[in-house]
This record gives sequence, C-alpha cells and structure tokens, in this order.
Amino acid sequence: MKKFLAAALVCSMIVSVTACSNGAESGSAVNSDSSVSSADNSGVSSADNSSEASSADTSSEVTSDNTSSEETEEIPYVLGGELTPTMIANSRYNVGNQVRLAKVIKKLQAGEEVTVAYLGGSITQGSSAGDNLCYARLTTNWLEEKFPDAKINYVRAGIGATGSYIGVHRADRDVLSQDPDLVFIDFSVNDTTERTLTNKEAYEGLLRKLWNYKSAPAIVTIAMTQENGTSFQEYHGEIVKKYDIPMISYKNAILDVIDKGYIKWTDISDDNIHPNIPGHQVLTDLITNYLQSVIDNVDNITGEESNFDIADPVTKYENATVLTSENTTPASLGGFTVKSGLFGNFSEAWMIRSTDGEFTEDQAMVIEAECSNVGILYGKLTSNAGKAEIYVDDNLCATIDADFSGGWGSYVEYMEVATDLGEGVHTIKIVPVSTGSAAAFYVSGIALS
Repeated sequence: MKKFLAAALVCSMIVSVTACSNGAESGSAVNSDSSVSSADNSGVSSADNSSEASSADTSSEVTSDNTSSEETEEIPYVLGGELTPTMIANSRYNVGNQVRLAKVIKKLQAGEEVTVAYLGGSITQGSSAGDNLCYARLTTNWLEEKFPDAKINYVRAGIGATGSYIGVHRADRDVLSQDPDLVFIDFSVNDTTERTLTNKEAYEGLLRKLWNYKSAPAIVTIAMTQENGTSFQEYHGEIVKKYDIPMISYKNAILDVIDKGYIKWTDISDDNIHPNIPGHQVLTDLITNYLQSVIDNVDNITGEESNFDIADPVTKYENATVLTSENTTPASLGGFTVKSGLFGNFSEAWMIRSTDGEFTEDQAMVIEAECSNVGILYGKLTSNAGKAEIYVDDNLCATIDADFSGGWGSYVEYMEVATDLGEGVHTIKIVPVSTGSAAAFYVSGIALS
C-alpha cells in the first residue's frame, strides 16, 4: 500500500437477535504500567488545524541547481536519521481536529500535571524493544524534555494479543481510572478481518468511551502494519475520519521507504509484526513530529472540538466493562478458585482444574450481571487445556475449547457468546466439560456491554 511523492500532504457478531451468538467470534486480554515523572513553557506560533491539510513542513525538498524550481528530488531516508518530508506526509493519515490536543499542550506549557496513556497490544506493551525503549516510553521522554516544568503521569496499558474488543472492555480499568488527558491507541495489527464487524464496532465504541469521559482526553490513533502490509488501518481510518480524530500511519511511512529500497523490513523488525528498537524509534519520531507541529501552531488552534454527536453512531460497546475476580463476587464459585499471579496480564483469574479431566455440573461458576451482550475472556493454553460450556439464562450459547497446543504461548482470548439480550440482569453459567485427561480452564473476565 504505497503512498507517493515527497510533497504530498495526507490528511486526510453481533449476529443475532436471540440470546446466543453461537461462539462465532472469539481476541485477547493489562500490562498497565503507571508511573509519575516530571515535565515547560515552550514557545508556540501559528496554526492550521484543518483535517484537510498537514502541518508538516515539506518545503525542505532538495532542488537541483540544473532543474526548474518546480522539479524536486526526493530525499532518501537513512535509518537513524531525520524523517524525510515524504515520510512525514505519508504518516499523516488524518491530521484531525487538534483542539483538545492543543489544550493538552497548553497545560504542559503552563507546567501543570498531565496524564498520558497508551492503550494497545504487544507493540504498546514493548515487545521487541523493552520497557525503556518502546515508543510509549520514548514519546513520554520527549514530552518530559520539551516540558520539564510539567508533571507527566505515564500510563502504559499494552497487552500482547489484545484487540479493540478486549481494549474497549478494559479501558475503564486500565486507562480511564487514571483520568487521562491524552490517549494513544494502537490496535491495527491485532484487529483482523476474521472479525471485521466486531472490531469496527469495538473500535468506535472505544473512541466514544474515551472521548466522552469526564477528563475529556485528546485522542491520537496509530496505524501499524505487518511485513506483508496486513493492517486494520483502512477500517480504523474510516472511523477516525468520521470523528476527525488524528491518525499517525507508521504503515504508510515505513512501507514506502522499504518499497523504495532505502531500508529493509529486517532493519526495523525482528519478526513479521513487531518493531524492534530502531522501529520503535521511527514510530516515536513520527508521533513526536506530529506533536511538534501542534506545539508550533498551538495559539492558532481554536474552534470547536470533534463532533461526536453524529447521526447513527455505533454505541454497542461504548459502555463496555469487564468483571474480574478483583471486582466481582460470583453468585456461586462452584469448583472454581481464584488463582493469583499474572496470567495474560490479569493479576488474577477464576480457575478450575482436574488431574483426570473429570468435572461435574455442580462445579459450574455462576455470575449474575446487568447487560445486553456477554463475552468470556479465557486462557488459551499450550498444555492441559480444558473446555467449558457457556449458558446465559439457561440457554447453551457456546462451548469454548481452550486448547492452543503447539502455539507460541498461553494468552487471554475472548469469545462473545450472547448479544441483544435486552436490558436487565442475566445469569451467566460456566460449566467445565470432562475431557478424560488432565485439564484446566481459566476465566480472566466476563466482558459486558
């Protein structure tokens, strides 16, 4: 998916009306890192906050002495060097409405306290770069250097194998509980076309949930990519343009310079998905370049914020939440116990196990909750995985098989098991199924909306 030419500016299942969704869709679950650090009054000047034009300065293109001034020569990108005008332009998938972002910058300039959160998957978690060299930490470091008199609270809520569905359900717990001023979102390589509709609805619900929160945070979205160009950018992009939210496209910027032979994929990634340390630095440079354009223009960024009061909004997941062993007492634990210790970045999980794989129905766990839609967050296990039948209001809605033998590792997956239940309290029963051999079944959370 290539973008072209140096001076170009780029601005720009639910399934049923019945209780059960037959387990047709099944993504994952926080490594929420919170810390407080300190962060000036930085000068600002003019602005263009239109989503139709990039505020990147592309005037630094090289013009040969022997050619017309209208002819330009593209500047090659050198890994570890400065971003080129083409990379900057390609990264501005949607410049977006910057009014809230300008308010955050002004708070930083005034030396006030600002909370910056990063919500996403394994890239946000720091995979292949580590805690100190991931883009979230590097971007926060940049802000601290820019605004040394401000106090910046750093919240990193990235979980490997996490998409928008789990993201919107855990947003209250992992991000909004910290009263953020600015939230970065990265789910473009974990949301997949296997669940296009659910992922789109969850992503829109996430934007709406964050935007409408009492702290009124600014939002900046990020679009990543796999080596072969696989990304949910197109679908997320439709939604961010709908609300005129900024989107920074690492995908467009990095694939273009790879296609032109300036760098290789292996320069910026050690596998087919995750940026390595140089890749995280490139992503950081793209984000901070965008933020610098807002700083430079902050005094002229005025007017109305993005309009979320649109016709026909998708609100299915806007009020999503998750029940865990930390915030919920089941009506009956049955044979389940609470297992402490980090699993899938949840500090606790409900767990049942059997050395011979035999279970009885009276070992079922029962939870009562007010909701219209129900999902189960469960452990996908590489060994001794169990099964469970999921009943909602005494209707068998799904059978979950937690087996992931031969996989890359155990993780938290989800299955949405019931939709359109109607308002009111519903009874959710998780019944372990006998397997004939040693087995365990973990429930990390109950996703409700």
